[in-house]
Amino acid sequence: MFEERIKELRLSLGINQVEFGKRINVSKQCVCNWENGNIQPSIEMLVRIATTFSVSADYLLGLENINTVDVTGLSNEQILHIRNVIADIKSLIN
Repeated sequence: MFEERIKELRLSLGINQVEFGKRINVSKQCVCNWENGNIQPSIEMLVRIATTFSVSADYLLGLENINTVDVTGLSNEQILHIRNVIADIKSLIN
């Protein structure tokens, strides 16, 4: 599950493995190994990855399926706009 989630999140940002590696200070090979399920990150690295993607470690590990958006620092009005955009997108899917 981790390998699928990390790749999905990386692609959603439109960045390649090299760029993601630079953001969290690891090599492209390390990112590639995570995405291929060859190795697992350390706990410290898992926290860094979760912080970079603004998701929980539980989400990365497949323990929960809720992908959240960090709205820390935004006003209530800004959060309301984000909720409205999400609702609009969901209505297009259904």
